[in-house]
Amino acid sequence: MKKGKIKLPGLIIIALIIMVSCQENERTDDKFGILRISITDDPFPIEYIEEANITITKVEIRTTDDSNGYPFITLLEETREFDLLELRNGVVAELLEMEIPVGDYDLLRLYVDEASIVVDNNGTLEDYKVKVPSGEQTGIKIFIEPPLSVQGGLTSELLLDFSLEKSFVIQGNMNTPAGIKGFIFKPVIRAVNNSFAGTVQGVVSEKETEELIENASLGIIAEDDTLATAFSDENGFYAMTGITEGSYLIYAFKENYDTVHANIEVKAANLTIQDFILTPKE
Repeated sequence: MKKGKIKLPGLIIIALIIMVSCQENERTDDKFGILRISITDDPFPIEYIEEANITITKVEIRTTDDSNGYPFITLLEETREFDLLELRNGVVAELLEMEIPVGDYDLLRLYVDEASIVVDNNGTLEDYKVKVPSGEQTGIKIFIEPPLSVQGGLTSELLLDFSLEKSFVIQGNMNTPAGIKGFIFKPVIRAVNNSFAGTVQGVVSEKETEELIENASLGIIAEDDTLATAFSDENGFYAMTGITEGSYLIYAFKENYDTVHANIEVKAANLTIQDFILTPKE
């Protein structure tokens, strides 16, 4: 098994990442372009989660060319294992990079062989194996909207943002005598064309003491739906990448503090800084 990750200062990347940008490539053949695929995670409360592992065995992408019956191209047939919990605050894991024919692509199939999650249950580590419905046989379907355009001699990057909270559904409650009974795996993955996306990051601190706040919950809202989430680290830092260009509402929340909201404008291939100062509740 291969396991890899790349750290980028000041960025969070939590699902699976496939990136698409327009960069110069040495190849002059205009019939092929480069597709680079990486992985990121959109996290959920991490104070009791130690690991969230997935094993990917195959990746396919579908062309929009109807003349050949919308064929799929195999991008990967190799076992790759990732701990999604490591893909936070600027950590990117590359899944693949290869040449593919120029054209438009609108659907990705991700074959996940197995998934597991390790929980810290009051000091005891418990490893839960999670069944992957149809993930190994028919693949997890991830639609690319708008379709990804691969151009000759250029590199395209597509980001797969894996929602850990929505994908690993807890059965039971660790705060009750019965505890956690297990997890159901319902993969929720957002495909983002990085050519049209930017990054939002900042620092969360306390108003009165100016101390940095760890494990504050942050989220970006688009049309009454949560587009991306993050948790501040020990330095109060958070980041959310793969945010499509546009106007959004962002919030910061921490228990025993007042929730703060702000309006932000995200530009493609740009960094948006949004710091938060939280006031303790009386």
